[in-house]
Amino acid sequence: SPPEEVEDASEPTKRDRSHLESTLKLNEEKPADDVSGVLQRLRKIYHSSIKPLEHSYRYNELRQHEITDGEITSKPMVLFLGPWSVGKSSMINYLLGLDNTPYQLYTGAEPTTSEFTVIMHGPKLKTIEGIVMAADSARSFSPLEKFGQNFLEKLIGIEVPHKLLERVTFVDTPGIIENRKQQERGYPFNDVCQWFIDRADLIFVVFDPTKLDVGLELEMLFRQLKGRESQIRIILNKADSLATQELMRVYGALFWSLAPLINVTEPPRVYVSSFWPHDYHPETHRDLFLKEEISLLEDLNQVIENRMENKIAFIRQHAIRVRIHALLVDRYLQTYKDKMTFFSDGELVFRDIVEDPDRFFIFKSILAKTNVSKFDLPNREAYKDFFGINPITSFKLLSQQCSYMGGCFLEKIEKAITRELPDLLGSIGLGKKPNVLSCDVTGCGETPKNRYRKP
Repeated sequence: SPPEEVEDASEPTKRDRSHLESTLKLNEEKPADDVSGVLQRLRKIYHSSIKPLEHSYRYNELRQHEITDGEITSKPMVLFLGPWSVGKSSMINYLLGLDNTPYQLYTGAEPTTSEFTVIMHGPKLKTIEGIVMAADSARSFSPLEKFGQNFLEKLIGIEVPHKLLERVTFVDTPGIIENRKQQERGYPFNDVCQWFIDRADLIFVVFDPTKLDVGLELEMLFRQLKGRESQIRIILNKADSLATQELMRVYGALFWSLAPLINVTEPPRVYVSSFWPHDYHPETHRDLFLKEEISLLEDLNQVIENRMENKIAFIRQHAIRVRIHALLVDRYLQTYKDKMTFFSDGELVFRDIVEDPDRFFIFKSILAKTNVSKFDLPNREAYKDFFGINPITSFKLLSQQCSYMGGCFLEKIEKAITRELPDLLGSIGLGKKPNVLSCDVTGCGETPKNRYRKP
C-alpha cells in the first residue's frame, strides 16, 4: 500500500520500494548460477563451428555484426529509447534507487542526456570515458570504435555497486529530437542506435503522454526495430499527470500513430505508469499504476533469469544467418562459374547476375534445396553493395571449404545449429525444469519463439 500522506507538502512523498526489492529478488542471497562452464562451451562452438564460415564469406561486411568474446560473456542489456524529456534517466535512477545520491543521472525538462550512458556494475562508483571502454577488448563495447572519435566522446560508462547491475546492464540514450539532422549530432546516430538495438535483450521505448509527436527521427527508429518486436516494451510514462479520460485518449492516440510503424500481428506490450520515486498524483489510478510497474519488473526479471537461454538462442540465430549468407554466396559463385565461357567478360557476366538474381533463381534455389525460411532471406539489394566491395572471384565454393582434419565448414555450422546448440540449451533447461523438453520452452526450431510473451 502507498505510504501515508505527509503533512509537509514541500517535499513530495516517496513511495514504498519494497515491491522493487521483492520482484527483482535483490535481497536473495542465492548462489550465482554456474554459467561459466556453459559460456566456455558456447565460445568453443562459436569459434570452431561458426566463425570459420563467417570469416570465409565475410559475413561481417554484410551485417556489420562480428561477435566478440566480450559479447558472448556479457550480461543482458536493457536499452532505453524515446524522445527527449520523457523520463528515461529518471526511470533508471528510480529502478536503481539512485535519487539524491552522487550516482544519479541528470534529469530535467530540457534535453539533458546528450551521451549514450552505459550503467554497469563495479565495486565502487566510477566514471569511464568512452575511449577507454572501446579500448578494453574484455568489455563488449570494443566494436563501437568504428563509429569514430566524435562518437566515443559521446559514450560514457558509469560503474555503480548495485545488486541489480550484477545481473543486467542499462543503456540510457540521448533523446530523439525531431527536426534535427544526423549531421548535427556529429556522429551516425541511427547506426549507433542500431548497434545497441541488435544487442539489447529488452528495449524500453518511453513516451510522455503530454507530448506525443511521432516525427521522422522516431519513425526511423521504429524502422530499425523491425525484427526485434518481441524485445520491445512501450512505456507510457508520467501517467499520473493526466486525468483518466485524457489518459485513455492518449493511449489510443499512441497506438494510432505507432500502428503503421509496427507491422506485427501482436502489438508490443504497453506499460502505463509513472516510473519515479514520488507518490502518484491523488485522484488517479494508483492501484493500476503499481500493478503495471510490478508487471514491468517481472518482465525485466524474466530476461535476467533467461540469460543463458537467450544467449544461446542469439548465437544460434546468428549461425542461421551466417549459414544462409554462405549458401547465397556459394550460389552466386556457382551461377557465375556456370555462365562463364572462355570468351566471356567476367565483370559483365557477374553484373548481370547481381542486377537480377531472380532471373538465375539464386534466392529461390536456396529455398527449394535447403530448410531456409523465406522470411530469413536477406535483402537482394544488400548483395549489390556486398559484391561491390568483395569481388566474387575472392570466394571459394562451399564444396571446396573442407579439410581432411577439420571437416567441412558447412557441415560444422549445420551440426552447431541442429545439434550442439540445442544440446547446450537442453543441458541448462533440464536443470531448471526436469519434466519439460527444453526445445518446447525455448524453441530450438528454425525460428526462436518469443520468450518474453506471457503464456
